[in-house]
Amino acid sequence: MTMTQALEKATHLLAEAQHLVVFTGAGISKASGIPTFREAQTGLWAQFNPEDLATEEGFLKNPKMVWEWYDFRRNKIWGGTDNSGIKPNAGHFAIATLQQRCLAVASKFTLITQNIDNLHTSAGSQNVLELHGNIFRYKCLKQNHPLPLESFARQSESPPLCPQCKTQRMADSYVRPDVVWFGEMLPPNVLTAAFEAAEQCDVMLVVGTSGLVQPAASLPLIAKQQGAHVIEINPEPSMLTPEMDIFLQGPAGVLLPQLLAAMPNSKEALT
Repeated sequence: MTMTQALEKATHLLAEAQHLVVFTGAGISKASGIPTFREAQTGLWAQFNPEDLATEEGFLKNPKMVWEWYDFRRNKIWGGTDNSGIKPNAGHFAIATLQQRCLAVASKFTLITQNIDNLHTSAGSQNVLELHGNIFRYKCLKQNHPLPLESFARQSESPPLCPQCKTQRMADSYVRPDVVWFGEMLPPNVLTAAFEAAEQCDVMLVVGTSGLVQPAASLPLIAKQQGAHVIEINPEPSMLTPEMDIFLQGPAGVLLPQLLAAMPNSKEALT
């Protein structure tokens, strides 16, 4: 199958989908300049092991260092009040538009991501299933309840103490980033919703994932086993590529807008 034929077939499948699942990994954010976890370990941070920066044990051993590490990464994305941070790229915007098109023709759409960078939401996507959390959200270390930034923003501690636990006169607990650290379980409700979507969809579009990180890497295989057509977009073949129905080789920021532009505005246009 030539690239042109693969694009045409993928376009037709996307346009005909009754329940489309888009599953994204780090590759979708590469064009925006988001470094991977290890790529972000530069300068001062290059001397630390991942276990020092992304485990509960590492956090408890040196909470100030881990909090500042996540502040560094968060601020790199946000950019501060001058709006100089990292922006969604054409791939993120294409997925948001694809969601709008699906909903406009009464098709079901589910977006699942392994990324913590919040760029899908920034691009306009709604109801994103974030398997590994979100670097712009916070929660209590001990009690696990969510915490809005406003509730502890004025605290001078680094990291801050959970204001809710303090008010209720419970034992002091730190605020931590609401991301999945090494050795932790994925959010059960998010993971359940992701597995259900993989089992129920008729088309899955896999974008920019290596297929190495479990249990997320099993989602395309589950979709395939349940009879869905699975399309992969990646600059290079991944561990999942041999199982895919269609492999489109290239950057997501280029191929996703191409697919979107080639899609008819409604299912009726296909007949």
